[in-house]
Amino acid sequence: MFLPSWRKLNSSLVLSGVTLLCLLAIALLQVPHLNQLLSKSKNASDADLKKEMEAERVRLNLIKNLPSLGFNNLIADWVMLNFLQYFGDDPARDRTGYELSPEYFDIIVQRDPKFLDSYIFISSSVTMYAGKPEKSVALMEKGLKSLSPQLPGRYYYVWRYKGIDELLFLGKPKAAQRSFEMAAQWARLRSDPESQNVATLSERTATFLSKNPNSKLAQAGAWSMVLGNAVDDRVRKLAITRIEALGGKVNITPEGRFEVTLPKKD
Repeated sequence: MFLPSWRKLNSSLVLSGVTLLCLLAIALLQVPHLNQLLSKSKNASDADLKKEMEAERVRLNLIKNLPSLGFNNLIADWVMLNFLQYFGDDPARDRTGYELSPEYFDIIVQRDPKFLDSYIFISSSVTMYAGKPEKSVALMEKGLKSLSPQLPGRYYYVWRYKGIDELLFLGKPKAAQRSFEMAAQWARLRSDPESQNVATLSERTATFLSKNPNSKLAQAGAWSMVLGNAVDDRVRKLAITRIEALGGKVNITPEGRFEVTLPKKD
């Protein structure tokens, strides 16, 4: 009885060790490569950048199919770090675009759907930069299947991000209305002021959409959420432009905070 159990444990330890060694080996091989990419992307040819992108695509596919053996969170965190380097390489992205953004988040959502902070980047990088809002919404829907309002975390934000993409980029106000209603329901179950405030705002947006699917107030409110969650200046500038086009106003306080005045009428 003892020997088989020990052999089973030994086998698990060996497999875990092999997985960690694989991850470490890939990481060690990629660190110099990524650093080189960041430092030379300004002077690299289009052909070289294309080769780098294809190599990254192959690497992501390898990670996607790598057995986790209990290290899913570790893999998700590591892929997120790699994404941030990819996303932050502006000279390269200006020339090759953000085509790989969805592939990073395919892995992250699959490995760790409870990684709340990752959803902010899904909504911005996949929707606005890669130009694939339908993929962004699909990723959030996949993640929501593993989430619930009872989990420790403000996961109602995922419903809000989903609602924003549906309203502003997919032209689906009814779907957006339901997402904001779900965000309100989840947020109401928490007693902290932030959650209660989010619940009220989500209910208000859902009400606007139920009465007027093309509500400028709802759209401007959604763009103000984009502004508040923006990960870089390009998104901030786009959000400000859209808010003002809808009849709202944006002021920047001396402390650098944004104050948004929504349009008075739809």
